[in-house]
Amino acid sequence: MSTENAISIEIPQADLDAVKAALTTIQTTMAPYVLALTPLQRKQLPKMSDGTEPFVAKVMDYATSDPQFTPPYMDVPEMKKDFDAVQALLPILRTIDQLEDNISDTTMMAGSEAYIAALSYYNSVKMATKRNIPGAKAIFDDLKKRFEKKSSASPPAVY
Repeated sequence: MSTENAISIEIPQADLDAVKAALTTIQTTMAPYVLALTPLQRKQLPKMSDGTEPFVAKVMDYATSDPQFTPPYMDVPEMKKDFDAVQALLPILRTIDQLEDNISDTTMMAGSEAYIAALSYYNSVKMATKRNIPGAKAIFDDLKKRFEKKSSASPPAVY
């Protein structure tokens, strides 16, 4: 895939400010309704997916129409609230996922193009340094730090 100038955008500051304000509004509006899980909690939870969603919907129907089979420790109204929350949040989540993918891809492409251009400049300065062109060495010495390997310093001797 050629990445030569695949993207050329300038996002007006007013648009960036509007997006940031909209995101702040979304965060503030959703704050009372969302929570954050630890990685361990995420790992341990049984997850409802596209395959299990119809099963949960059927159980909701059966628990309502045939409550005699509902265990005494199961709170059907609470289950309905949870299921309704999922149904309400999924369309929002899908839209956010698409937006996140597009922003991530755009950022990656723009970053790649900027890095490729930076490497071209670096290689030009490197060549100029080899040819002793005035002013190139100081720039090269500064930029080459990016590519220097960190030496693993030997641990201090213990006496």
